[in-house]
Amino acid sequence: MAVEGIKKAVRIAVASGKGGTGKTMVSLNLAAMFGQPVQLADCDVEEPNVNLFLRCELFDRREVTMLFPEVDVIRCTGCGACAKLCQFHGIVSLGARTLVFPELCHGCGGCLRICPTGAITERPHLIGQVAVGQHGNIRFLEGRLEVGVSVVPPVIRAVRELLLDDIPAILDAPPGTSCSVVATLRESDYVLLVTDPTPFGLHDLKLAVATVRQLKLPCAIVVNRAGEDQVGLYHYCRTEKLPVLLSLSDDRQIAEVTSRGDLVARALPEYGLMFAELAAKLKQELLTAGCQL
Repeated sequence: MAVEGIKKAVRIAVASGKGGTGKTMVSLNLAAMFGQPVQLADCDVEEPNVNLFLRCELFDRREVTMLFPEVDVIRCTGCGACAKLCQFHGIVSLGARTLVFPELCHGCGGCLRICPTGAITERPHLIGQVAVGQHGNIRFLEGRLEVGVSVVPPVIRAVRELLLDDIPAILDAPPGTSCSVVATLRESDYVLLVTDPTPFGLHDLKLAVATVRQLKLPCAIVVNRAGEDQVGLYHYCRTEKLPVLLSLSDDRQIAEVTSRGDLVARALPEYGLMFAELAAKLKQELLTAGCQL
């Protein structure tokens, strides 16, 4: 835990506007070459895959629960007030019967408060699990959503609550710009956006940049599978004053190492140097932004 009066160590979110950019690869290799003890949190709780590379034993497993409504059929009059309130159709009134669909419920508790007869109560349901592991200097945290559950942010928040305050943290975010991404980026100090020089990559990078700026967070860019820029990616970055901290070539070796579940920075020394340089540049950016390393 952080000592009172001392700022928390920096939290860096690694995100991308779309899947398949190499975001997790960047998160892993940045953590491996960070040059000091670091935490690596897999916040892509719907499809966590960071530990496929770290292969560390997980401990301190904890269940994540969420309060879902339960209807007392004797007290319920079927007035439908709860159903009218719920925008996600997690609770539905069918004449005299009121049905709850936990997979659609977002746990806001509004139905409980609006019910005129007090027929609705809440009880916890399992929605996911979190766990901790250790891989060398990397303290690893993983969140995993239960199958069939659609509410992601509570599990991501549970992962964040396991972060230690006195060790820098890298958060591997889900792809895209949905609420699960915002849940990962919230309270982060800096965002590293991973993209590629394709029309889709540039389009979704713009969406990601807009999201980050709405959250008022500083950010920088990593370009993966860099080659001939036919879409104006680097021009966009210059125009928007987005520093490009690393450009990784479209190298088959990276794909081969990653497909084996190995870390590029350790298997290929030249890329190890590049990720160490990325860590150094990122630390300089963080210090300029006033972050605590």
